[in-house]
Amino acid sequence: MSDLSNSELRRLDLTLLLVFLGLIRHRKAVSVALELGLTQSAISQALRRLRDVFGDDLFLRRPHGMEPTATARALEAPIADAVNALRGALGASRSFDPAIASGIVRVAALHAEQAVLIPTFFARLRLLAPGLTLSILPTGRSDAVQALKDDRADLALGFFRELPDICSRHVLYTETYLVAGRPDVLTEAPDISLDAYCATDHLLTAPGGGSRGVVDDQLAKIGRKRRVLLSFPAFLPALAATAESGTLLTLPSRVAGQFAKKFDLVTALPPLELPSFPVSVLWHRRNETDPKTQWLKTLLLAA
Repeated sequence: MSDLSNSELRRLDLTLLLVFLGLIRHRKAVSVALELGLTQSAISQALRRLRDVFGDDLFLRRPHGMEPTATARALEAPIADAVNALRGALGASRSFDPAIASGIVRVAALHAEQAVLIPTFFARLRLLAPGLTLSILPTGRSDAVQALKDDRADLALGFFRELPDICSRHVLYTETYLVAGRPDVLTEAPDISLDAYCATDHLLTAPGGGSRGVVDDQLAKIGRKRRVLLSFPAFLPALAATAESGTLLTLPSRVAGQFAKKFDLVTALPPLELPSFPVSVLWHRRNETDPKTQWLKTLLLAA
C-alpha cells in the first residue's frame, strides 16, 4: 500500500476512522452503528468509502462477522494512534463543567471495588454531575486494561500487578484481609487460632472460578491446608452463604468492614501472614490531560 496523497487524505474524515476502528473491534456493522449512533446504511456507506480510499476490501463477510484483511490489520495501529492523538488534543483544549455535563462514565471494576468504592462514588457523581450516567464493566486486571485501550472504559479499578505502558495509575489504598464468620463459629473474635482456622470449613471468592487462592498458597508454605467447600465469583453472596452455613470466609478488610455486620457476622484477624496489595485507579495516557478524566479521578480519591 503506497502513501496516500493529499487528495486521498481529503476524502477521509473522523467518522470513517471511527467506523474502521469499530469494525476492527466488534466485527459487526450493527454493533458499530449502535456504538456510534449511526444507521447501518451509514456504516455500509462509510465502509464503501474506506475501501475506495485504501484500494482494499478491508473487511470480508464471514458467518461469524466481518473479518479484517491483512491491509486492515496493518492499518489498525496507525489509525488508532491518529484518533487517540486527536482525542488528546481535544481533551487538552476543552474544559469540563460537571454541573452541566452529560453522557456515560464507564468504570471497569470487579466485585470488591464495586462494593467498596462505587456506592460512594456514585452518590457523589449523582450530586455533583446529575447529567452523567454511570456504567460498571465487571472486568479486572488485563481485561480492564484492554477496555481502557479499546476506549470501552474511562477508568479501571483494582489490583494490577504491573502498570502497562499505556496507562497511568494512582494508588487509592492498600488492602489487607479479615476472616468473617458467625459469632458461634468465630467464638474468640477478633482472634482465631491457626488450628481452629484450618479445622473449620471455608468458602472462597474467585472471579475466575477455582477452589484455591492466596490463603491456600500461604498455608502450603507453612505445611498447612484448609477445606474449601464452595467458590463464589463475588463477595456479597459469599457473605450470605457464610451466614447460612457456618463456614469461614477470608476477604479484603474493607469489604468485611462494610458488609459483615449486615449479615450478622463478626470478623477476626487471619492467623497467618497474608500479603497486602494496593488498589489503584487506572486511566489511559491519551486522557492524561483530559479535564473530565482528571475530575473523575479526583472524585474517586474522595470516595
